[in-house]
Amino acid sequence: MKRPRILAPAGSFECLYAAIQANADAVYFGVEQLNMRAKSVNGFQTEHIAEISQICKENNIKSYLTLNTIIYNHDIRFAYQIIKEARESGIDAVIASDYAIIQLCRKENIPVHISTQANITNIESVVFHSQFADLIVLSRELTLKQIADITKEIERKDITGPSGKRLEIEVFVHGALCMAVSGKCYISLHTRNASANRGACAQNCRRPYKVIDTENNLELLVDNEFIMSAKDLCTIDILDQIVKSEVSVLKIEGRSKSADYVYTTTKCYREAIEAINNGSYNQERVEHWKKELQSVYNRGFWEGYYLGRKLGEWTTNPGNNATQKKIYIGKANKYYPAINVAEFILEAGVLKVGDKFMITGPKTGILQDQMDQFRVNGIDKNEAQKGDLLTFKIADHKVCQGDKLYKVLSEENV
Repeated sequence: MKRPRILAPAGSFECLYAAIQANADAVYFGVEQLNMRAKSVNGFQTEHIAEISQICKENNIKSYLTLNTIIYNHDIRFAYQIIKEARESGIDAVIASDYAIIQLCRKENIPVHISTQANITNIESVVFHSQFADLIVLSRELTLKQIADITKEIERKDITGPSGKRLEIEVFVHGALCMAVSGKCYISLHTRNASANRGACAQNCRRPYKVIDTENNLELLVDNEFIMSAKDLCTIDILDQIVKSEVSVLKIEGRSKSADYVYTTTKCYREAIEAINNGSYNQERVEHWKKELQSVYNRGFWEGYYLGRKLGEWTTNPGNNATQKKIYIGKANKYYPAINVAEFILEAGVLKVGDKFMITGPKTGILQDQMDQFRVNGIDKNEAQKGDLLTFKIADHKVCQGDKLYKVLSEENV
């Protein structure tokens, strides 16, 4: 049985380091306007590509650049600049669906992964795309049986990519699902002139709607107001079945999510893969992972179409259902490495001894712990308030100036 790799999202440097800390095998990211999260993430620019590549190489993980939007004529020159920068920086592959991007990647001799936006659902499409790519991300609407049939045919026919290696298959295992087939939605373009396929989705499906018969003005009774807002994909409790389908990569959605989401999801799926590998994967551990996954951003969970569902499960709340909530408290001012002490200026709220806290930053990634003791303006205290200078020890984890400090509220306090 193949041991699949974990591919984590990185929409910021905080998320990049969070993925590394959680032992991801690779990260994927986008830059500027030519990726499907252009509107929702104020993240990386072209000049960040080299730094991202260097960080990934230093931490022995792969880096994949996402260029999977619809491409117009006026985009070609800029796309080519991005691809050349990716090649020169040592990015491991470009994720693409448009043949213009695929051709530019071939010209620059940079590996291609075919995006789920290509909506590949059968072995003939796989064979065709294997002349361009070493890895294919299958459509999200396939069942596990259909996926397994494709991977078996790849092995039986010994289908290889341009590198000469056996073609690999990637599937999504966690994160937001779109009501449209493989994310190809046009509602936002129709209503707001903002194309979801150009990274500018206005999230129309996450709103409540009334269903009215225009002939007799009869309003239909709908149990769930959010009739187009799908629950999030969560496969932690069927991950053993996904692994048996012989896919090579498990992809976590979430380039618009926070560092704690990236860390928690990556960590849970990494632990689950290791458990499947060593025989300790069981229902008790699944429930534990699921509880952890529920603590970060989610719209409720279902297992997607993998088990043959014909209709999605719709959320009753399109917002955040996380069982943990983080509240911004302040920013790091200094760090004293000789004594492992961090200094923060509190800009909001109240922090007490015993509170759970979280620190995030572009170089720090994510750090979570419980506040055992601290000093306020140089004096031992049990409570700190807005305006206070807070100092406390952080062992084995450097904090940088500007890092953000949050108080974390558990389920009963959310």
